[in-house]
Amino acid sequence: MLAVRYVLPAVLVVLGIVLLPLNPDGLGPELFSMLVGAGISVYLINFLFRWGAKGDLERQQEDEAREFFARHGHWPDEPPPAGRR
Repeated sequence: MLAVRYVLPAVLVVLGIVLLPLNPDGLGPELFSMLVGAGISVYLINFLFRWGAKGDLERQQEDEAREFFARHGHWPDEPPPAGRR
């Protein structure tokens, strides 16, 4: 997973930078633009996927807190009422 998240985008960007000076009047600028754009796109897709998946974890934690409240009568991060200790 680490290779897809970080190594693949880095390889694409580095390859674009390496190919730019090899043929500056021909395909160099086009290859640079395509490879760097592809590397940034792969990184951003992974970032957005992880950011979206973080919401699932927050919903699960909220559901667990509500179940705790239903069983115990107080939220997990609050001390129990004085009569229930």
